[in-house]
Amino acid sequence: MTPERFHQIVEAYGADPRRWPQQERAAAEAWAAAHRAEAAAVLADAAGIDAWLAADKVDPPGAALKQRIIGSAPVRQPIVPRRRWWWSGAAVAGVGLLGGAAGAFAVSFFVLTGTVPPAHEFSYSTSSFGGSSADWSGE
Repeated sequence: MTPERFHQIVEAYGADPRRWPQQERAAAEAWAAAHRAEAAAVLADAAGIDAWLAADKVDPPGAALKQRIIGSAPVRQPIVPRRRWWWSGAAVAGVGLLGGAAGAFAVSFFVLTGTVPPAHEFSYSTSSFGGSSADWSGE
């Protein structure tokens, strides 16, 4: 323990050794016992500051302060639920109209071109080995 480190510990944690860092407490107490005059002066200064800090008491807030804080808090206005329903209804109607337009376009395309879309084979009519059940009927 150096004199500089002892001064730093006392300045940071005060005169009471119970507040000093555990890993340095024994070394600081040994240094203070070996250098009594210098340690006593440093500890006396720190004890005065400790007493001054301990004497400072803060009263709990009064009712007037609590009311002033609560009164200055921002008030959150509730959102009118009607506005939300309008937007969701418009979104559903828009999606429905787009789906109808896409379906009408697809049907008119096949009617005007005279082509028939290819038939798709459903998954329940196929085997796990690939191919369809229609392939087996010829054998």
